[in-house]
Amino acid sequence: MKRKKLKESGVSYAKWGYIFILPFFIAYTLFTLIPQLMTLYNSFFENYRDGLMQIGPNFVGLKNFVTLFSPDNTGSIGMLKYMGNTIILWVLGAVPQVLVALLLAVLFTSYRLRLKAQPFFKTVIYMPNLIMASAFSMLFFTLFSPVGPVNQVLVSSGIAEKTIDFLSIKVSVRALIALMNFLMWFGNTTILLMAGIQGIDQCLFEAAEIDGANSLQVFFRVTLPLLAPILVYTVITAMIGGLQMFDVPQVLTNAKGTPDRTSMTMVMYLNNYLQTSKNYGMAGAVSVVLFIVSAGLSLFVYNTLSKPYKEETKKRNRI
Repeated sequence: MKRKKLKESGVSYAKWGYIFILPFFIAYTLFTLIPQLMTLYNSFFENYRDGLMQIGPNFVGLKNFVTLFSPDNTGSIGMLKYMGNTIILWVLGAVPQVLVALLLAVLFTSYRLRLKAQPFFKTVIYMPNLIMASAFSMLFFTLFSPVGPVNQVLVSSGIAEKTIDFLSIKVSVRALIALMNFLMWFGNTTILLMAGIQGIDQCLFEAAEIDGANSLQVFFRVTLPLLAPILVYTVITAMIGGLQMFDVPQVLTNAKGTPDRTSMTMVMYLNNYLQTSKNYGMAGAVSVVLFIVSAGLSLFVYNTLSKPYKEETKKRNRI
């Protein structure tokens, strides 16, 4: 009888847990899942505006996807070109971002160095993340324009004989986009990696030092393996953000992807369909392809980076 009374008077914490997380699932379903399903649905329809006349929606099956991967008048496949541009821009900005953030995270959390004024430096490196990407792009557009201060300094100091149109050179445009993405996000990545390192038991570092391990050995044998889950998360989120890159190249190149569309990303390509012809079918097809590419690359990065961590965990479990 006592057990029965205790069971009746007990609180069902599981029920309240589901109640508390229910608003998230409702918001996710309404604002993410349903739009995603509608995008997939629209990708199989011909639905666009030709002048004042609305064409469709007419079911066309996979025609929109075939059109995406068909050569244009110049013989190039636009979808593959813009996908390549996006991946190149992401690699140029994300690889230095992760490497520099990892280095700073190790320095700031080192119990040997014990750097002073850490809160100040953490605030400074995070501040660019608070600036809007459009404002950042306008700043760089002004700095590197033909009449901007960078050209004035180069010409007045004799480094350049005449002004350089940085925004019409493929290498310089890509470098500026990568630099802006690096400056905006390396601070956020540093904070995440610092949190991951601080979550590692300090006794492990002390034990490694007692055993005679140097700094590099501690980093590669202790810090990096235990930091793998956070590192995988930061790389995947940075990759997804890079594949969705839009605002920086959109503002810097005035939505043209100059020069010769070498800085046009997949989302800029998607935006062209939405703005010019209101072609929801083709825009939906581009979105589906972008989702598949993001999911495939995320799985590849996850399996590649987490493989050493999983193998190390299996070894420990056997012991």
